[in-house]
Amino acid sequence: MTGSVDVGTSVLILASGVVGMIFAYIQFRMVAAVKLDESSSSDNSFRLLADGDASARMLEIYNAIREGADSFLFAEYKICLIFVVLFGSVVLVLTSYVGDHWAWEQGALTALAFVVGSLTSIVSGYLGMKVAVFSNARTTVMAMDPANPWTGSFNTAFRAGGVMGFALCGLGLVVLYALCMAYNKVYHFDDEKQFKALFECVAGFGLGGSSIALFGRVGGGIYTKAADVGADLAGKVVSGIPEDDPRNPATIADNVGDNVGDVAGMGSDLFGSFAEASCAALIVASSSAGLREAGWSAVMFPVMISAIGLLMCILTSFVATNFAPVKQESDVEKVLKVQIGVSTLLTTIAVLPVAFVALPSSFHIDNVAGGVISGTPIMACACIWSGLWAGCLIGFITEFYTSHSYEPTREVAQSCETGAATNIIYGLALGYKSAIIPVFLLAAVVYFSFTLLDMFGVALAALGMLGTLATGLTIDVYGPICDNAGGIAEMTGLPEEVRDVTDALDAAGNTTAAIGKGFAIGSACLVGLALFGAFTKRAGLEQKDVSILSPVIFAALLVGALIPYWFTAMTMKSVGVAANEMVKEVKRQFDTIPGLLTGEPGHSPPDHARCIEISTNASLREMILPGVLVMSTPLITGILFGTSAVAGLLAGSISSAVQMAISASNTGGAWDNAKKYVEKGCVYVDGVQMGKNSEVHKAAVVGDTVGDPLKDTSGPALNIVMKLMAILSVVFADFFTVVNNGHGLINWHQSS
Repeated sequence: MTGSVDVGTSVLILASGVVGMIFAYIQFRMVAAVKLDESSSSDNSFRLLADGDASARMLEIYNAIREGADSFLFAEYKICLIFVVLFGSVVLVLTSYVGDHWAWEQGALTALAFVVGSLTSIVSGYLGMKVAVFSNARTTVMAMDPANPWTGSFNTAFRAGGVMGFALCGLGLVVLYALCMAYNKVYHFDDEKQFKALFECVAGFGLGGSSIALFGRVGGGIYTKAADVGADLAGKVVSGIPEDDPRNPATIADNVGDNVGDVAGMGSDLFGSFAEASCAALIVASSSAGLREAGWSAVMFPVMISAIGLLMCILTSFVATNFAPVKQESDVEKVLKVQIGVSTLLTTIAVLPVAFVALPSSFHIDNVAGGVISGTPIMACACIWSGLWAGCLIGFITEFYTSHSYEPTREVAQSCETGAATNIIYGLALGYKSAIIPVFLLAAVVYFSFTLLDMFGVALAALGMLGTLATGLTIDVYGPICDNAGGIAEMTGLPEEVRDVTDALDAAGNTTAAIGKGFAIGSACLVGLALFGAFTKRAGLEQKDVSILSPVIFAALLVGALIPYWFTAMTMKSVGVAANEMVKEVKRQFDTIPGLLTGEPGHSPPDHARCIEISTNASLREMILPGVLVMSTPLITGILFGTSAVAGLLAGSISSAVQMAISASNTGGAWDNAKKYVEKGCVYVDGVQMGKNSEVHKAAVVGDTVGDPLKDTSGPALNIVMKLMAILSVVFADFFTVVNNGHGLINWHQSS
């Protein structure tokens, strides 16, 4: 007899997911009401341009960005699908091998979950990219509204971000829960061993999501920064032309990159976080007899956190678009920050009744020491709240260090007075310093949640930090859409007042993007730790098995701490190689196309397609080796040195990656906003204003260019390093334990 699935739990989770997807569709229809063709007019749109040539030019740019993004994702996802087939076969074989016999049913279900997770991640990234590209020119159109450019343009970009946020979260909830229900038909709820096997198979879902996220983050990050750095160096630094100038052949590739890296990559990244945190919590919960005895709803409580968080984010979105809409420039950043605060507050309140309904008044959790501890619903909520509010605080701390509204970034901008070298020195120092408070916060959350409910508490804290994921994704995707809208306005030659609107929207998007990166890094750290707990449970490790006094574990810890540096070196150089190709190509076109650089009437158009091709080929070529590094390290360690060495490896990689990710992302963000601060004319040297094309500006551009791969390629991709190594270890834990009884082929246990 299979386990009893609680109807109320199913209704809450599935209904939340479906409502999220329906809400995403409604948001999309509102965005689609803005028409791009000149002849269209309705109550919700207005005539695009009086000048037919400008209208045609906007549509041409819009279509070029759309086609470039489609071509890249088609090429990237083709490689990803090949990977899914090949690595899925590895998952099938290795998870079926349990020593004395082959458990093909378990291996097949794990491989199936891996494929489902991979495909869900692909769909999530592709959906977000399509909607972002669909919305960029529409945001530009609404910024041209002479009556009220602020409300319409903001709502268009914000709702487009909401399509990504709510569709992804809704789809993830429905697919994950459907997988759990389907597997519950195979494994018996009342059989402890089988019930644990159910969620160990489901862990393949998280592995699939994180694997695709690696390619999305690394490939998309290399693509966008190759184009961005190349365009900046060849355009602003060498030739002295403005950003997004239509003469620059790399501008279309740059705008494409904003979507494939910051939207598709971010979507896959945070989908992976949701999938992995949920799988980690489910594995820990299913391994505790107290929760298993309490029934299906108690075990599924981690997924219910995400469900109730999604509903609260839907309610919060109306604050920005209906209750307190943007009416002027000063409202933009305030409205976006209110979204973060309100969604956090509502979720804090909403999880309390859910916990008391889903969890028994008292339950027992098996701890890592081999004993049992008692828990209550209020203790579970406390763990969730610690993650939820720590994520909010980390986001705002990140803003303090990266926004030019505050002193740290202004100091970096002023340092440009003495050249690019001092700018880089100040920026690096800022990044390292910015990691201090977030790391203390994460340490406090881990200590607090672990003390209350052991590894189950850490998993709940991770899900708490991801509780406002839909809102976080909404404001994160909003940024690239506004960035593209500004680029389209400049390349089309629209009036300066239109660009002023899109620039203000983009500036607020840069601030919230920094907040989003801080949130993503913090959640990745907690997810990695939750997966670490799931690995120790599945591998049967206790405190005595992972002593730092063991020479092999200590060595593995050092190697784990090295991996983020090795990975960063590879991805940084990849951006440099690709950007070098891009600079040479832009220079070649300036030299060989008569009148292009000088802007003479009637000159031949720049070859945007060639620049898109360079970014595409470079990203697809360069993303392979970093992926191999991250995915092979835990496998090699587990097979050769055993499960305890893998634990040391994970501890080292998580502790190293989180600090490196924070410093890299914040250094790059500060350099970017320091450049913008100079461009606003806010830096003075001996009483003389230093704006665009000054020596101070050139120094700021150099810093921004160095920081681009840090904040948009290596830094965000380190999120995946923390999570992917951990989820790989979880999925293959059983295989590691049967290799020489978990001691590895080298049998270090006997030799130490």
